Amino acid sequence: MISIIKELKYAYHFLWAFLGACWCGFPSRKIFVVAVTGTKGKTTTTELINAILEAAGFKTAISSTLRFKIGADSQPNLYKMTMPGRALLQRFLKKAVTAGGDYAIIEMTSEGAGQSRHRFIDLDALIFTNLAPEHLESHGSLEKYLAAKLELAKQLERSRKQNKTIIVNADDAAAEKFLAINVPHKLRYSLKRPPAEINATVLEGKFNRYNVAAAVTFAKTQNIPPGTIVRALKQFKGVRGRLEEIVSKLFKVIVDYAHTPDSLKQVYETFKTGRKICVFGGTGGGRDRWKRPVMGRIAANYCSAIILTNEDPYDEDPRQIVEEIARAIPKEKCQIIMDRRQAIRQALAEAKPGDVVIITGKGTDPFIMGPRGNKIPWDDAAVVREEFQKLYA
Repeated sequence: MISIIKELKYAYHFLWAFLGACWCGFPSRKIFVVAVTGTKGKTTTTELINAILEAAGFKTAISSTLRFKIGADSQPNLYKMTMPGRALLQRFLKKAVTAGGDYAIIEMTSEGAGQSRHRFIDLDALIFTNLAPEHLESHGSLEKYLAAKLELAKQLERSRKQNKTIIVNADDAAAEKFLAINVPHKLRYSLKRPPAEINATVLEGKFNRYNVAAAVTFAKTQNIPPGTIVRALKQFKGVRGRLEEIVSKLFKVIVDYAHTPDSLKQVYETFKTGRKICVFGGTGGGRDRWKRPVMGRIAANYCSAIILTNEDPYDEDPRQIVEEIARAIPKEKCQIIMDRRQAIRQALAEAKPGDVVIITGKGTDPFIMGPRGNKIPWDDAAVVREEFQKLYA
């Protein structure tokens, strides 16, 4: 019975993808489509590619966790999903074609692949950033999560486009699985031999160097001159909600989307000096419970003070979520303040000159998701600025 239900769900999503493509006239065949997938780094890599292409004079479109952009028009992604369904991606591509776009850059996810949202999108290129445990409860295992990511690579194989290219992070353990697909061009990037242009970036963090390397490698496949790439990287100031620094002369305040153990660790490791005051929550109720104590241990290892707070509990008890994290943290380091605004205010109030306040889990997420689909409008960076002004006006 379960297998029949799964097959019916697959058929339903597949049919929607096909009908959407038909209705819109298969727009992906009329524009260069590059997809970006991986556990981390998709949004920043997408924005870096966009910056380089625009510097080279091309008209671009973006569909990402952060926003939908066609040419100069940019709208925030308020769907709380990276890949919108119900043929929205096909309509987005049609608009990009109608606007005279040269490139469409699309973030693609395992969850989207599981619902056939990638089907009938003819890709020219796919970039694989990395693989780390995530969505394990929804997929069933790390192997199934990887299989869902590889389905996106198979979509590149199925594409009708010529001169298809896959670009892979060679330092990732899953690299060879992605490179095994049958496409004409297979490229690797690595920090062991990074492209020379990477030194032009002002972005902090090892993970951002990987993102830059991916974008530069793609740009070179499009014959964009090194000078143009360097100019774009020098002008690129980062992505909202991705290692975003909120201006403060007293101490650093960082807002980041980090919502996996590995990404949390990398954010903390970016800041070598200064006492760290860390604010975060469970990053999504009802899923990936395994990572709660893991993230607690990571925070305990790197942070001097930790404030656990509400994030996106959905239908789960938010207090229970943070208490599961708290069990992995020494009591003297940990506070629980369920009101996220109050938690941020407390972190700012405790900070002293030279400290770093690091607020993770939401980034630019526009809502805190509660029970029965309830949404509370939210913006971590805006709340930081408001509370900072109240404290230090």
